[in-house]
Amino acid sequence: MTQDSRVAVIGLGYVGLPLAIAFAEAGLDVEGIDASTRRIAELASRHSPIDDITDERLAAALDGRLRLSGAADAAISDADAVFICVPTPITGTKDPDLGAVLSAGRLIRGQLRPGQLVILQSTTFPGTTMGPLREVLEEGGLRAGSDFDLAFAPERVNPGDPESASRGVPRLVGGSTPAATARAAALLGHINDRVLSLSSPDAAEMAKLLENTFRNVNIAFVNQLALLCERMGLDAWEVIDAAATKPFGFMRFTPGPGVGGHCIPVDPYYLSWRAREFDFTDRFIELAGDINFAMPRHVVELTAEALNERSRALKGSRVGVIGVAFKPNVQDPRNSPAGAVLALLAERGAETRYHDPHVPEFRDDAGGVHNGVGLDALLHWADVLVVVTAHRNVEWDHLYANAELVVDTVNSSRGRAVRPKQVLRLGAGWSTGA
Repeated sequence: MTQDSRVAVIGLGYVGLPLAIAFAEAGLDVEGIDASTRRIAELASRHSPIDDITDERLAAALDGRLRLSGAADAAISDADAVFICVPTPITGTKDPDLGAVLSAGRLIRGQLRPGQLVILQSTTFPGTTMGPLREVLEEGGLRAGSDFDLAFAPERVNPGDPESASRGVPRLVGGSTPAATARAAALLGHINDRVLSLSSPDAAEMAKLLENTFRNVNIAFVNQLALLCERMGLDAWEVIDAAATKPFGFMRFTPGPGVGGHCIPVDPYYLSWRAREFDFTDRFIELAGDINFAMPRHVVELTAEALNERSRALKGSRVGVIGVAFKPNVQDPRNSPAGAVLALLAERGAETRYHDPHVPEFRDDAGGVHNGVGLDALLHWADVLVVVTAHRNVEWDHLYANAELVVDTVNSSRGRAVRPKQVLRLGAGWSTGA
Protein backbone atom coordinates (compact mmCIF):
# COMPACT_ATOMS: atom_id res chain seq x y z
CA MET A 1 0.00 0.00 0.00
CA THR A 2 1.18 3.50 -0.84
CA GLN A 3 2.52 5.46 2.13
CA ASP A 4 0.99 8.88 1.59
CA SER A 5 2.94 11.66 3.27
CA ARG A 6 2.07 14.75 1.22
CA VAL A 7 -1.49 16.08 1.42
CA ALA A 8 -3.30 18.92 -0.35
CA VAL A 9 -6.54 20.32 1.10
CA ILE A 10 -8.79 22.39 -1.17
CA GLY A 11 -11.04 24.69 0.85
CA LEU A 12 -9.84 26.18 4.13
CA GLY A 13 -13.07 26.78 5.99
CA TYR A 14 -14.69 25.09 8.98
CA VAL A 15 -13.93 21.66 7.53
CA GLY A 16 -10.73 22.07 5.53
CA LEU A 17 -8.68 24.18 7.93
CA PRO A 18 -8.94 21.80 10.92
CA LEU A 19 -8.20 18.90 8.58
CA ALA A 20 -5.10 20.56 7.12
CA ILE A 21 -3.77 21.48 10.56
CA ALA A 22 -4.45 18.00 11.94
CA PHE A 23 -2.41 16.40 9.15
CA ALA A 24 0.40 18.94 9.64
CA GLU A 25 0.44 18.18 13.38
CA ALA A 26 0.61 14.48 12.52
CA GLY A 27 3.85 15.08 10.66
CA LEU A 28 2.61 15.13 7.06
CA ASP A 29 3.48 17.87 4.59
CA VAL A 30 0.32 19.84 3.81
CA GLU A 31 -0.59 22.38 1.16
CA GLY A 32 -3.71 24.33 2.12
CA ILE A 33 -5.46 25.72 -0.97
CA ASP A 34 -8.31 28.22 -1.18
CA ALA A 35 -9.83 30.09 -4.11
CA SER A 36 -10.34 33.17 -1.93
CA THR A 37 -7.26 35.41 -1.89
CA ARG A 38 -8.80 37.13 1.11
CA ARG A 39 -8.92 33.86 3.05
CA ILE A 40 -5.31 33.04 2.15
CA ALA A 41 -4.17 36.51 3.25
CA GLU A 42 -6.07 36.21 6.52
CA LEU A 43 -4.52 32.84 7.30
CA ALA A 44 -1.07 34.04 6.27
CA SER A 45 -1.44 36.86 8.82
CA ARG A 46 -1.84 34.06 11.40
CA HIS A 47 -5.43 34.95 12.22
CA SER A 48 -7.85 32.04 12.37
CA PRO A 49 -11.28 32.88 10.90
CA ILE A 50 -13.02 29.95 12.59
CA ASP A 51 -13.91 29.31 16.20
CA ASP A 52 -12.35 25.88 16.58
CA ILE A 53 -8.79 26.80 15.60
CA THR A 54 -6.87 29.26 17.76
CA ASP A 55 -4.44 31.76 16.29
CA GLU A 56 -1.67 30.03 18.19
CA ARG A 57 -2.46 26.63 16.72
CA LEU A 58 -2.62 28.09 13.22
CA ALA A 59 0.73 29.85 13.70
CA ALA A 60 2.35 26.65 14.94
CA ALA A 61 1.12 24.77 11.86
CA LEU A 62 2.41 27.50 9.55
CA ASP A 63 5.77 27.36 11.30
CA GLY A 64 5.70 23.62 10.81
CA ARG A 65 4.44 21.59 7.85
CA LEU A 66 1.50 23.67 6.57
CA ARG A 67 1.91 26.04 3.63
CA LEU A 68 -0.77 28.12 1.94
CA SER A 69 -1.54 28.53 -1.75
CA GLY A 70 -4.14 30.23 -3.88
CA ALA A 71 -5.86 28.18 -6.56
CA ALA A 72 -3.70 29.70 -9.31
CA ASP A 73 -0.37 28.68 -7.77
CA ALA A 74 -1.33 25.38 -6.11
CA ALA A 75 1.11 22.52 -6.64
CA ILE A 76 -1.47 19.75 -6.56
CA SER A 77 0.68 17.36 -8.58
CA ASP A 78 3.19 17.29 -5.72
CA ALA A 79 0.62 15.79 -3.34
CA ASP A 80 0.05 12.11 -2.77
CA ALA A 81 -3.54 12.72 -1.67
CA VAL A 82 -5.94 15.61 -2.32
CA PHE A 83 -8.95 16.41 -0.14
CA ILE A 84 -11.92 18.46 -1.38
CA CYS A 85 -13.52 20.44 1.46
CA VAL A 86 -15.69 23.03 -0.27
CA PRO A 87 -19.29 24.19 0.34
CA THR A 88 -22.24 22.21 -1.00
CA PRO A 89 -25.21 24.59 -0.72
CA ILE A 90 -28.67 24.42 -2.27
CA THR A 91 -30.14 26.63 -4.96
CA GLY A 92 -33.13 28.91 -4.51
CA THR A 93 -35.33 26.01 -5.58
CA LYS A 94 -33.70 23.72 -2.98
CA ASP A 95 -31.74 21.67 -5.51
CA PRO A 96 -28.12 20.60 -4.88
CA ASP A 97 -25.44 23.03 -6.00
CA LEU A 98 -22.26 21.13 -6.81
CA GLY A 99 -20.57 24.14 -8.40
CA ALA A 100 -17.76 24.38 -5.85
CA VAL A 101 -17.13 20.61 -5.85
CA LEU A 102 -16.90 20.41 -9.63
CA SER A 103 -14.71 23.53 -9.73
CA ALA A 104 -12.34 21.82 -7.29
CA GLY A 105 -12.46 18.73 -9.48
CA ARG A 106 -11.42 20.76 -12.51
CA LEU A 107 -8.59 22.31 -10.52
CA ILE A 108 -7.32 18.83 -9.60
CA ARG A 109 -7.83 17.49 -13.12
CA GLY A 110 -5.36 20.02 -14.49
CA GLN A 111 -2.57 18.48 -12.39
CA LEU A 112 -3.85 14.98 -11.71
CA ARG A 113 -1.16 12.35 -12.13
CA PRO A 114 -1.18 8.55 -11.93
CA GLY A 115 -1.06 7.14 -8.43
CA GLN A 116 -2.77 10.03 -6.63
CA LEU A 117 -5.66 9.69 -4.20
CA VAL A 118 -8.60 12.12 -4.34
CA ILE A 119 -10.96 12.25 -1.36
CA LEU A 120 -14.20 14.25 -1.29
CA GLN A 121 -15.27 15.39 2.19
CA SER A 122 -18.05 17.83 1.30
CA THR A 123 -21.51 16.56 2.26
CA THR A 124 -23.46 15.56 -0.83
CA PHE A 125 -25.97 13.10 -2.27
CA PRO A 126 -25.15 9.43 -2.94
CA GLY A 127 -23.65 9.14 -6.39
CA THR A 128 -21.68 12.39 -6.41
CA THR A 129 -18.20 10.92 -5.96
CA MET A 130 -18.65 8.18 -8.52
CA GLY A 131 -20.82 10.33 -10.77
CA PRO A 132 -20.27 14.07 -11.43
CA LEU A 133 -16.93 14.34 -9.59
CA ARG A 134 -15.48 11.23 -11.20
CA GLU A 135 -16.60 12.40 -14.64
CA VAL A 136 -14.84 15.76 -14.21
CA LEU A 137 -11.63 14.14 -12.95
CA GLU A 138 -11.57 11.61 -15.80
CA GLU A 139 -11.91 14.28 -18.48
CA GLY A 140 -8.11 14.55 -18.31
CA GLY A 141 -7.73 10.97 -19.56
CA LEU A 142 -6.87 9.16 -16.31
CA ARG A 143 -9.35 6.62 -14.93
CA ALA A 144 -10.48 6.20 -11.33
CA GLY A 145 -9.72 2.76 -9.97
CA SER A 146 -6.87 2.07 -12.34
CA ASP A 147 -4.86 5.27 -12.79
CA PHE A 148 -5.82 7.06 -9.57
CA ASP A 149 -7.79 6.31 -6.41
CA LEU A 150 -11.05 8.04 -5.50
CA ALA A 151 -12.96 8.03 -2.20
CA PHE A 152 -15.56 9.80 -0.09
CA ALA A 153 -14.89 10.44 3.62
CA PRO A 154 -17.51 12.76 5.14
CA GLU A 155 -16.58 15.41 7.65
CA ARG A 156 -18.09 15.29 11.12
CA VAL A 157 -17.23 18.81 12.24
CA ASN A 158 -19.55 20.47 14.73
CA PRO A 159 -18.71 24.22 14.73
CA GLY A 160 -18.07 25.50 18.23
CA ASP A 161 -16.97 22.07 19.43
CA PRO A 162 -13.23 21.53 18.82
CA GLU A 163 -13.55 17.94 20.04
CA SER A 164 -15.63 17.12 16.95
CA ALA A 165 -12.43 17.39 14.88
CA SER A 166 -10.33 15.39 17.34
CA ARG A 167 -8.80 11.93 16.98
CA GLY A 168 -11.54 10.36 19.07
CA VAL A 169 -14.34 10.95 16.56
CA PRO A 170 -14.69 7.92 14.25
CA ARG A 171 -14.44 8.56 10.52
CA LEU A 172 -16.25 6.90 7.62
CA VAL A 173 -14.73 6.18 4.22
CA GLY A 174 -15.81 4.47 1.03
CA GLY A 175 -13.58 4.16 -2.03
CA SER A 176 -13.99 3.42 -5.72
CA THR A 177 -12.21 0.11 -5.14
CA PRO A 178 -11.31 -1.90 -2.02
CA ALA A 179 -7.72 -0.72 -2.46
CA ALA A 180 -8.81 2.90 -2.61
CA THR A 181 -10.89 2.43 0.55
CA ALA A 182 -7.97 0.85 2.39
CA ARG A 183 -5.60 3.58 1.24
CA ALA A 184 -7.92 6.40 2.31
CA ALA A 185 -8.55 4.68 5.65
CA ALA A 186 -4.82 4.35 6.29
CA LEU A 187 -4.31 8.03 5.55
CA LEU A 188 -7.13 9.10 7.85
CA GLY A 189 -5.64 6.82 10.50
CA HIS A 190 -2.94 9.46 10.99
CA ILE A 191 -5.54 11.80 12.52
CA ASN A 192 -8.39 9.53 13.69
CA ASP A 193 -8.19 6.61 16.10
CA ARG A 194 -11.00 4.71 14.37
CA VAL A 195 -11.82 4.68 10.66
CA LEU A 196 -14.79 2.62 9.48
CA SER A 197 -14.54 1.32 5.91
CA LEU A 198 -17.79 1.15 3.96
CA SER A 199 -18.59 -0.77 0.79
CA SER A 200 -18.69 2.25 -1.52
CA PRO A 201 -18.60 6.05 -1.73
CA ASP A 202 -22.40 5.97 -2.16
CA ALA A 203 -22.81 4.21 1.21
CA ALA A 204 -20.59 6.77 2.93
CA GLU A 205 -22.48 9.62 1.28
CA MET A 206 -25.81 8.18 2.42
CA ALA A 207 -24.53 7.64 5.98
CA LYS A 208 -23.58 11.31 6.24
CA LEU A 209 -26.99 12.42 4.97
CA LEU A 210 -28.65 10.09 7.48
CA GLU A 211 -26.74 11.71 10.36
CA ASN A 212 -27.89 15.22 9.50
CA THR A 213 -31.38 14.39 8.26
CA PHE A 214 -32.01 12.50 11.49
CA ARG A 215 -31.31 15.71 13.40
CA ASN A 216 -33.42 17.84 11.09
CA VAL A 217 -36.42 15.51 11.36
CA ASN A 218 -36.28 15.41 15.15
CA ILE A 219 -35.97 19.20 15.40
CA ALA A 220 -39.00 19.51 13.13
CA PHE A 221 -40.94 17.16 15.39
CA VAL A 222 -40.26 19.17 18.54
CA ASN A 223 -41.00 22.40 16.66
CA GLN A 224 -44.42 20.99 15.80
CA LEU A 225 -44.83 19.94 19.42
CA ALA A 226 -43.99 23.49 20.51
CA LEU A 227 -46.66 24.95 18.22
CA LEU A 228 -49.20 22.50 19.62
CA CYS A 229 -48.22 23.31 23.21
CA GLU A 230 -48.72 27.01 22.52
CA ARG A 231 -52.31 26.31 21.46
CA MET A 232 -52.96 23.97 24.38
CA GLY A 233 -51.53 26.32 26.99
CA LEU A 234 -48.71 23.91 27.85
CA ASP A 235 -44.98 24.55 28.27
CA ALA A 236 -43.11 22.53 25.63
CA TRP A 237 -39.82 23.01 27.47
CA GLU A 238 -41.28 21.47 30.64
CA VAL A 239 -42.69 18.58 28.62
CA ILE A 240 -39.38 17.90 26.84
CA ASP A 241 -37.38 18.08 30.08
CA ALA A 242 -39.79 15.61 31.66
CA ALA A 243 -39.56 13.17 28.75
CA ALA A 244 -35.75 13.44 28.80
CA THR A 245 -35.61 11.90 32.26
CA LYS A 246 -36.30 8.53 30.62
CA PRO A 247 -32.90 6.81 30.51
CA PHE A 248 -33.62 4.79 27.36
CA GLY A 249 -35.55 5.11 24.11
CA PHE A 250 -35.58 8.92 24.05
CA MET A 251 -33.16 11.54 22.71
CA ARG A 252 -33.59 15.17 23.75
CA PHE A 253 -34.16 17.75 21.01
CA THR A 254 -35.42 21.28 21.58
CA PRO A 255 -37.52 23.71 19.51
CA GLY A 256 -36.28 27.03 18.23
CA PRO A 257 -36.51 29.75 15.58
CA GLY A 258 -35.34 27.46 12.76
CA VAL A 259 -32.19 25.57 11.84
CA GLY A 260 -28.94 26.96 10.49
CA GLY A 261 -25.37 26.20 9.58
CA HIS A 262 -23.84 24.48 6.58
CA CYS A 263 -25.49 21.08 7.04
CA ILE A 264 -28.83 20.75 8.84
CA PRO A 265 -30.92 23.12 6.67
CA VAL A 266 -29.30 21.84 3.46
CA ASP A 267 -28.59 18.13 3.59
CA PRO A 268 -32.19 16.83 3.76
CA TYR A 269 -32.88 18.50 0.42
CA TYR A 270 -29.86 16.70 -1.09
CA LEU A 271 -31.42 13.42 0.00
CA SER A 272 -34.97 14.20 -1.16
CA TRP A 273 -33.65 15.49 -4.51
CA ARG A 274 -31.70 12.32 -5.08
CA ALA A 275 -34.69 10.20 -4.05
CA ARG A 276 -36.80 11.78 -6.78
CA GLU A 277 -34.27 10.57 -9.36
CA PHE A 278 -35.30 7.05 -8.33
CA ASP A 279 -39.04 7.85 -8.60
CA PHE A 280 -39.20 7.93 -4.81
CA THR A 281 -40.87 10.89 -3.09
CA ASP A 282 -39.67 11.20 0.48
CA ARG A 283 -42.51 13.30 1.88
CA PHE A 284 -41.36 12.71 5.44
CA ILE A 285 -37.98 14.36 4.89
CA GLU A 286 -39.38 17.19 2.78
CA LEU A 287 -42.06 17.94 5.35
CA ALA A 288 -39.48 18.14 8.14
CA GLY A 289 -37.42 20.59 6.10
CA ASP A 290 -40.48 22.71 5.37
CA ILE A 291 -41.50 22.80 9.05
CA ASN A 292 -38.11 24.09 10.15
CA PHE A 293 -37.98 26.50 7.20
CA ALA A 294 -41.28 28.03 8.39
CA MET A 295 -40.21 28.67 11.99
CA PRO A 296 -38.77 32.18 11.41
CA ARG A 297 -42.19 33.28 10.14
CA HIS A 298 -43.74 31.94 13.33
CA VAL A 299 -41.19 33.93 15.35
CA VAL A 300 -42.34 37.08 13.55
CA GLU A 301 -45.97 36.21 14.37
CA LEU A 302 -45.02 35.80 18.04
CA THR A 303 -43.34 39.22 17.90
CA ALA A 304 -46.52 40.76 16.51
CA GLU A 305 -48.52 39.00 19.26
CA ALA A 306 -46.22 40.32 21.98
CA LEU A 307 -46.47 43.89 20.67
CA ASN A 308 -50.24 43.56 20.34
CA GLU A 309 -50.36 42.85 24.08
CA ARG A 310 -48.94 46.38 24.49
CA SER A 311 -51.45 47.81 21.97
CA ARG A 312 -48.73 48.27 19.37
CA ALA A 313 -48.55 47.16 15.75
CA LEU A 314 -45.52 45.40 14.34
CA LYS A 315 -45.37 47.97 11.56
CA GLY A 316 -43.39 50.95 12.80
CA SER A 317 -42.15 49.19 15.93
CA ARG A 318 -38.46 48.87 16.80
CA VAL A 319 -37.41 45.24 17.04
CA GLY A 320 -34.02 44.19 18.38
CA VAL A 321 -32.70 40.72 17.63
CA ILE A 322 -30.34 39.02 20.09
CA GLY A 323 -27.91 36.67 18.33
CA VAL A 324 -27.51 36.18 14.57
CA ALA A 325 -24.96 33.35 14.48
CA PHE A 326 -26.59 30.04 13.54
CA LYS A 327 -25.82 28.47 16.93
CA PRO A 328 -24.59 29.64 20.34
CA ASN A 329 -20.97 30.62 20.98
CA VAL A 330 -19.76 30.65 17.35
CA GLN A 331 -19.15 33.42 14.84
CA ASP A 332 -20.63 31.47 11.91
CA PRO A 333 -23.80 33.11 10.50
CA ARG A 334 -24.37 30.71 7.58
CA ASN A 335 -28.06 29.96 7.01
CA SER A 336 -28.92 31.41 10.41
CA PRO A 337 -32.67 31.70 11.05
CA ALA A 338 -31.92 35.28 12.09
CA GLY A 339 -31.50 36.06 8.39
CA ALA A 340 -35.12 35.20 7.68
CA VAL A 341 -36.37 36.77 10.93
CA LEU A 342 -34.76 40.14 10.18
CA ALA A 343 -35.92 40.11 6.56
CA LEU A 344 -39.50 39.19 7.48
CA LEU A 345 -39.64 41.83 10.21
CA ALA A 346 -38.53 44.48 7.73
CA GLU A 347 -41.07 43.20 5.20
CA ARG A 348 -43.79 43.74 7.81
CA GLY A 349 -42.66 47.34 8.35
CA ALA A 350 -40.62 46.99 11.54
CA GLU A 351 -37.33 48.77 12.18
CA THR A 352 -34.60 46.29 13.08
CA ARG A 353 -31.23 46.17 14.80
CA TYR A 354 -29.27 43.34 16.36
CA HIS A 355 -26.71 42.51 19.04
CA ASP A 356 -24.28 39.62 18.71
CA PRO A 357 -20.88 39.66 20.45
CA HIS A 358 -19.50 37.24 17.82
CA VAL A 359 -20.85 38.69 14.55
CA PRO A 360 -20.08 42.40 13.88
CA GLU A 361 -21.83 42.50 10.48
CA PHE A 362 -24.70 40.42 9.14
CA ARG A 363 -26.56 40.11 5.84
CA ASP A 364 -30.20 39.07 6.11
CA ASP A 365 -32.06 36.85 3.67
CA ALA A 366 -33.33 39.84 1.68
CA GLY A 367 -29.78 41.13 1.19
CA GLY A 368 -29.96 43.85 3.83
CA VAL A 369 -26.66 44.52 5.59
CA HIS A 370 -26.79 45.18 9.34
CA ASN A 371 -24.09 46.29 11.75
CA GLY A 372 -24.30 44.99 15.29
CA VAL A 373 -24.90 47.33 18.22
CA GLY A 374 -24.14 47.07 21.92
CA LEU A 375 -26.60 45.44 24.27
CA ASP A 376 -27.36 48.61 26.24
CA ALA A 377 -27.92 50.59 23.07
CA LEU A 378 -30.37 47.93 21.88
CA LEU A 379 -32.15 47.83 25.24
CA HIS A 380 -32.70 51.59 25.18
CA TRP A 381 -33.83 51.61 21.54
CA ALA A 382 -36.06 48.56 21.11
CA ASP A 383 -39.76 48.18 21.77
CA VAL A 384 -39.26 44.42 21.86
CA LEU A 385 -36.28 42.07 21.85
CA VAL A 386 -36.32 38.74 19.99
CA VAL A 387 -33.84 36.15 21.27
CA VAL A 388 -32.70 33.99 18.36
CA THR A 389 -29.26 32.75 19.53
CA ALA A 390 -28.32 32.42 23.19
CA HIS A 391 -24.57 33.08 23.36
CA ARG A 392 -22.95 32.49 26.75
CA ASN A 393 -21.37 35.93 26.81
CA VAL A 394 -24.60 37.91 26.47
CA GLU A 395 -25.43 39.59 29.79
CA TRP A 396 -28.70 37.74 30.24
CA ASP A 397 -29.54 38.87 33.76
CA HIS A 398 -28.95 42.47 32.68
CA LEU A 399 -31.09 41.94 29.60
CA TYR A 400 -34.09 40.53 31.45
CA ALA A 401 -33.81 43.08 34.23
CA ASN A 402 -34.00 45.97 31.76
CA ALA A 403 -35.89 44.79 28.68
CA GLU A 404 -39.45 45.99 28.43
CA LEU A 405 -40.66 43.13 26.27
CA VAL A 406 -38.96 39.91 25.06
CA VAL A 407 -39.85 37.14 22.64
CA ASP A 408 -37.73 34.20 23.78
CA THR A 409 -37.36 31.50 21.10
CA VAL A 410 -34.71 29.41 22.86
CA ASN A 411 -35.79 29.40 26.53
CA SER A 412 -33.01 31.81 27.56
CA SER A 413 -35.32 33.22 30.23
CA ARG A 414 -35.47 29.94 32.11
CA GLY A 415 -34.61 30.36 35.78
CA ARG A 416 -34.51 34.17 35.57
CA ALA A 417 -36.73 36.65 37.35
CA VAL A 418 -39.20 38.04 34.83
CA ARG A 419 -42.18 40.34 35.19
CA PRO A 420 -45.76 39.46 34.22
CA LYS A 421 -46.34 39.79 30.46
CA GLN A 422 -42.65 40.61 29.92
CA VAL A 423 -41.56 37.39 28.17
CA LEU A 424 -43.43 35.49 25.47
CA ARG A 425 -41.76 32.11 24.94
CA LEU A 426 -41.88 29.99 21.82
CA GLY A 427 -43.62 26.77 22.74
CA ALA A 428 -44.87 28.03 26.10
CA GLY A 429 -46.70 31.36 25.89
CA TRP A 430 -46.31 34.11 28.44
CA SER A 431 -43.78 33.30 31.15
CA THR A 432 -45.01 33.48 34.72
CA GLY A 433 -41.58 33.96 36.31
CA ALA A 434 -38.49 32.03 37.34
